[in-house]
Amino acid sequence: MTIIIKQDAFVTEEVMQIVAHERAVALSAREWKHRLAGYGYSIRDTEDGKHVLETLPHHVALCELPDELFH
Repeated sequence: MTIIIKQDAFVTEEVMQIVAHERAVALSAREWKHRLAGYGYSIRDTEDGKHVLETLPHHVALCELPDELFH
């Protein structure tokens, strides 16, 4: 499955700051995903083991998330 990612470098950087901050304060991955939903984002796990940040409710892919956020 091919993922088309809509990227704007400035917007992606701003969103990644929010994502990283929320991961740092969340006690679990489940809480992190819930917190991101409050901002209008979701994380989709792909078939090849990658994680893609998407908008809610339309599921437009924004960027691939680095693996270090999941460890």
